[in-house]
Amino acid sequence: MSNSVADFYDQLADDYHLIFGDWQQSVRRQGALLDGIIRREIGAPPLSVLDCTCGIGTQAIGLALHGYTVHATDLSAAAVKRAAREADGFGVSIRTGVADVRKLETQVEGTFDVVISMDNSLPHLLTDDDLAQAARGIATKTRPDGRLIVGMRDYDQALVDKPRSTPPQLVEDANGKHVTFQVWEWQGDEPFYTVNHFILKERDGQWQTAHRTTVYRALRRAELDAALTEAGFRDLQWWMPAESGAYQPILAARRG
Repeated sequence: MSNSVADFYDQLADDYHLIFGDWQQSVRRQGALLDGIIRREIGAPPLSVLDCTCGIGTQAIGLALHGYTVHATDLSAAAVKRAAREADGFGVSIRTGVADVRKLETQVEGTFDVVISMDNSLPHLLTDDDLAQAARGIATKTRPDGRLIVGMRDYDQALVDKPRSTPPQLVEDANGKHVTFQVWEWQGDEPFYTVNHFILKERDGQWQTAHRTTVYRALRRAELDAALTEAGFRDLQWWMPAESGAYQPILAARRG
């Protein structure tokens, strides 16, 4: 993870909601989904939650709506600023801050009942050392017997299929029409790919194109399991979308 990742999300922050067909609906849906997982894994709110890769607040706000006490952090200052603003719009209170997931031990105070990292954030950790630092940092913020919940793409399958793009998604709102899609450039046989992220906006009959890039590691589930186990997590369990109702595989783990 580098400054380029922060730059990517700083640039995307104002448009991030366009990735979703209806972002506000997604906030509520993902909040309900995570609430169900947390209740099953550890118990009902009020519980404290650290969303350590919060983006613009999709899950953090959703959980606050269900009565959780939420601290939301991210590498992107622009995304964190928007998350705070959006929380006000939803009528909930969340605490926010800028923090690198590899440096949580020194950049975030306290421990939490639940730590979450959703929307394919951890695969920005391109090296085993970065992944190990993040796993250890997350462990320091998870209270003993607390839970970690992670959502990321199914890279076990992606490394077989090597997809080259995502389907275009059309969103139409009060500001006009928007189309979002991604083009993936795989680095040969290496488990890395560059995402070319496109957003097309129609304004007065003319289309404007925004293009941003970032790099991901196609992180296998076993690789993440190994890093988290080394950091002290136990009872790791994965749910695929057909089981959980989420759009990406979900991992739940207990801090031993």
